[in-house]
Amino acid sequence: MKKLQIVMLTTVVAAAAAGLSGCSSKTEGTEGTRPAVAVEVASVVASDLTNAIGVVGTLQPKFAIEVKSEVNATVAEVLVTEWVKVRKGQPLARLDRREAEATLATAKANLAQAVAGEQRARRELERVEKLKANGLATAQNLDDARTALEAAAGASEAARAQVQGAEAYLSKTTITSAMDGVVAYRGVSAGDRVENMGGGPMFRIVDNGVLDLNVTVPSSRSGELRVGQKLVFSVDAVPGKAFEGVVRFINPSVDPTSRTVSVTAEVLNEGDELRGGQFVKGQIVVGTRTGVLSVPRIALVTQDVAKRTGEVYVTAGTSVERRSITLGAGMGDAIEVVSGVTAGEQVVTRGGFNVRPGDPIKIVTPEGA
Repeated sequence: MKKLQIVMLTTVVAAAAAGLSGCSSKTEGTEGTRPAVAVEVASVVASDLTNAIGVVGTLQPKFAIEVKSEVNATVAEVLVTEWVKVRKGQPLARLDRREAEATLATAKANLAQAVAGEQRARRELERVEKLKANGLATAQNLDDARTALEAAAGASEAARAQVQGAEAYLSKTTITSAMDGVVAYRGVSAGDRVENMGGGPMFRIVDNGVLDLNVTVPSSRSGELRVGQKLVFSVDAVPGKAFEGVVRFINPSVDPTSRTVSVTAEVLNEGDELRGGQFVKGQIVVGTRTGVLSVPRIALVTQDVAKRTGEVYVTAGTSVERRSITLGAGMGDAIEVVSGVTAGEQVVTRGGFNVRPGDPIKIVTPEGA
């Protein structure tokens, strides 16, 4: 009986061992047949890289004037409204002319009297000269006549100057534009009293044909700036369109508070699409490099911004290998690769988080491609 129990126990143990061996063999077979991972890839490409400095700033009219009165008078008539275009010399308003006209009339009357006095003095000098020639006048008489003529001539010149001043005074009662532009502000109405260069402006004229774009650049990159560089920018008011300006002025000193350098670019507003006061985003183009390698940013498995390094999966036949790369400048949706890959190699852009080095892969085409 004991022999029978021992034989049965031995059989059970052998069967259990055989079962475990079978399970182990089945598990190893499953791992050896791991399915291929579907991934999307992109080629490492060489292209031109534009070095640029990102900036933000505000547009301002390059030319703008505030029009004020040069005389004390009451506004008789306003000839323009806001937002209208005006030409240089075009009348904007007229002031009460009565006082100026009276001043001019008085000056002209004084001039007539002075001219008449000069003519009398000239005739008197001619008469004395004849008398002196005939011995009927003394040298003193002749000197007195000459002096009188000189005084009369001086009075005439003074009267003419008064007339010119009165005419200028009268002309200033017509307020005109000093340049071509648009009336951005009108501050007076008929009946208002204006003072000689006092108070606020009567009008503000701006020329939107040429604008100044004022931006700031970190002092650490100020050494890359040059007059004549292109500044490309956009404004929210005109989405999808790029505008250009040219750097005209670079402040020679650094702001001690913000540690930035002020830069002014000139923008030709040929299409009249831009306005003073608009906020812009753009970049100053400081150079271009050719043959720069780049990969899509989404290909980066890891990235150390401080050390400028990262890792990508590079295809190797039907599998992938994980490779460290050195990164350079950003290129929009791509990033420069200084070392670690060569042009033409393929990197995994999608599916990289599901694959491990040595795993089989299946390259698929992106949806919509």
